[in-house]
Amino acid sequence: MSEFPPCPMCSCEYTYDDGQNLVCPECAHEWKDGEVSEDEKVFVDAHGTPLQDGDTVMLVKNLKVKGTSSTIKTGTKVKNIRLVDGDHDIDCKVDGIGPMKLKTMFVKKVND
Repeated sequence: MSEFPPCPMCSCEYTYDDGQNLVCPECAHEWKDGEVSEDEKVFVDAHGTPLQDGDTVMLVKNLKVKGTSSTIKTGTKVKNIRLVDGDHDIDCKVDGIGPMKLKTMFVKKVND
């Protein structure tokens, strides 16, 4: 048996190492050993810190609220975020505004 992990695309067990990448002989998919697959998306804030559901974040940029004349100011804390796939990565509730969708590129993780 091979000591290499199975292919993340087709689950073929006959993967091999070509020196730089692992290669699947059946579907020709190449990846680095230990690389995160598409199924395990890692969400990071504006500074590269990994985010998880339930984290508290702070805005690093003023954001206009679409459809209103309101603006959420830099430094606004948002508690108990929920990470989702899509155009906007964070579902949350902002005090004084209500439910919002934010992009991870406009927040930084805050340690409470």
